[in-house]
Amino acid sequence: MGKTITRADLVDVLGQELGLSRTDGVELLERMLEHLVVALEKGQTIKLARFGNFSVRTKKPRVGRNPKNGVEAKITARKVAGFKPSQILRTRVERGPN
Repeated sequence: MGKTITRADLVDVLGQELGLSRTDGVELLERMLEHLVVALEKGQTIKLARFGNFSVRTKKPRVGRNPKNGVEAKITARKVAGFKPSQILRTRVERGPN
């Protein structure tokens, strides 16, 4: 399994590839992520060409079971964020690094 990429790693890449200072890289990344979160909070879909789509789905209430003891529990309706990768992303992930 590969290394986990963190925000700090992304900021470092922004600095190396775009010549941004660490402060500017942090600011850019935080603003981008905040725009994505706000859009999802509003129920909007985010479509990033050649990457994939982020969307919010509404899950209906249902009855579930506690896997430890088998006791039924009511699971309330809720909204969840989802991601569907593009075909290009799926192909590249499947192929792996060159």
